[in-house]
Amino acid sequence: MVVPWCPRTAAAVLTVLTVLALLTVSGCGGSGLPRPAGTSPSASVPDPGAGDSVEEDIDAAVSITTTYWSTHWSEFFTGAYRPPRVLGAYDGAAAGGPSCGGTPLPDDNAVYCPGGDYVAWDMDLMRAGHRRGDAWVYLVIAHEWGHAVQNRLDAGLVDLARELQADCLAGAVLFGAARDRTLTFEDGDTDELADALSALADATPWTNTSDHGDASQRVSAFSRGAESGVRGCLPDAVR
Repeated sequence: MVVPWCPRTAAAVLTVLTVLALLTVSGCGGSGLPRPAGTSPSASVPDPGAGDSVEEDIDAAVSITTTYWSTHWSEFFTGAYRPPRVLGAYDGAAAGGPSCGGTPLPDDNAVYCPGGDYVAWDMDLMRAGHRRGDAWVYLVIAHEWGHAVQNRLDAGLVDLARELQADCLAGAVLFGAARDRTLTFEDGDTDELADALSALADATPWTNTSDHGDASQRVSAFSRGAESGVRGCLPDAVR
């Protein structure tokens, strides 16, 4: 992905939606944010070649995400938009790191901490994902930001499938940013988004509030947000 926007046709955006909607690969299991299959900080994965560093893409993803919400919040919700604090990078394997509710932040993961109202990510996870494709970090940050948005909403607006709703909101943000011309999708971003959603999926379908859902469900939720926007991510009763 590239910032700022370079003009593209609407057909390019629809192509991304089509590919994501057709993807039905199975995911892999794990607790919290599931570990990508075959990926670890030392895993051998393809190098994306020339382009922005992971830190530059993280900064861009944070800027795009909070800009989208600050610009569009009042279209969907009452009250003023208040962004979460960006704690940013941490090392989950190191002693004495940050915590949430007295519990150390998880290794190789990304989180939104309600008590501290902050988003954070283990850099090992981000570096490993970035080697798969730069779209990874945009997805992870938009997803965790989605949890911050949920924490600001009335309970009736928060879907029981919280993780899938966060995927939906991530799709709404990234494609909304494209419509705002603050972000463009490059060739390959479609596959990278599908890969990230699948790699970070659970082995089984969604059954309770802690589940992320399997790959097909995650892709479907993200695609719904990309196509229908934020309103498409709200529970049926309030759409």
